[in-house]
Amino acid sequence: MTVPNKRNLTLKDVALKLGTSTATISNAFNRPDQLSAKKRKFILEACEELGFSGPNKAAQILRKGKSNIIALVLADSIDYMVTDPVANSFIEGVSKVLKEEGKHLLLYSGDSSTLTDVEDFVDGFICYGAPRNNELLANIQAQRKPVVTVDFNLVNRPSVNIDNETSAYEVASLAVKPTDTVAIIGLRLIEANTTCRIYDSPLLDLEKCITRRRLNGFTKAIEETGNSVQNDMIWHIPENNHKYAKQAALEVLSAHPRPNVVLCMSDLVAIEVLYCATAANIKVPEELRITGFDGINEALRVSPSISTVCQASVQKGVSAATMLLSGVKESVVLPCEIKTGETAAIDD
Repeated sequence: MTVPNKRNLTLKDVALKLGTSTATISNAFNRPDQLSAKKRKFILEACEELGFSGPNKAAQILRKGKSNIIALVLADSIDYMVTDPVANSFIEGVSKVLKEEGKHLLLYSGDSSTLTDVEDFVDGFICYGAPRNNELLANIQAQRKPVVTVDFNLVNRPSVNIDNETSAYEVASLAVKPTDTVAIIGLRLIEANTTCRIYDSPLLDLEKCITRRRLNGFTKAIEETGNSVQNDMIWHIPENNHKYAKQAALEVLSAHPRPNVVLCMSDLVAIEVLYCATAANIKVPEELRITGFDGINEALRVSPSISTVCQASVQKGVSAATMLLSGVKESVVLPCEIKTGETAAIDD
């Protein structure tokens, strides 16, 4: 067989050279059960000699109008997001629905500047958290393909949310009394890549930042007791991981006066505060009350158990994927459950 000059062979070219149909060539690559083993072996060996590696996937997608691939656009880099227990639970929920429907999942990094790498090859987008890159955010808004946002809203796009402000208010109300010294450990409240107090730094946009809404809920609960919290008692950490959480916990427990209530915007942070307090012989909840947020399994297993907001992250993923595939246009706000653990118990 003569190998052609270097050029892009089409399915039709190969079929003509082998004296068979394009469907037979396609089946050899994509539906081997449609051919005898001998016939398929002959076609694949001939294609290899010709330098043809198979039907063009991009052309197939464009011709069929769908790829059965859904892109999950994360709020941050993939390597960070897959280490976050809440994000993992959300991805689990999305994956469950897509698997049942014969779809595939593509994780897309939120620190990318555009969706042009994938927008021609996916059937739709689930956006988990608002990307900080405004160009990527605008690209999502302009998409002609289906989009469902999670934990933030875009105009004329369906979304899945929880009521972060009300939930934060309810869990903080379990712990705060009028005479308490209160500290807050927040997540991504300001533009800073280090653990720090927020002081007078401008806070991130309320519409795109769920932790701003949690801060509003905490503040409301504190103020309803007649108490208050100053900005120098509010900490920002850039990522929800043990390293930054531990640093913030140590700073909070070294503050003067030392807080006797710490309101945390994630369970992971609350657990680090608990561990640091235990190491410093600070009794919880007798000398220090702690609340978390998220409802991860570890928060319920530690002793004393964390008082927290359970936001059912798996169900959030299920809802987002179901809405995308079904074409639902209406947004939903999912319920949360307040877990009255042992770390926020107030002695009467």
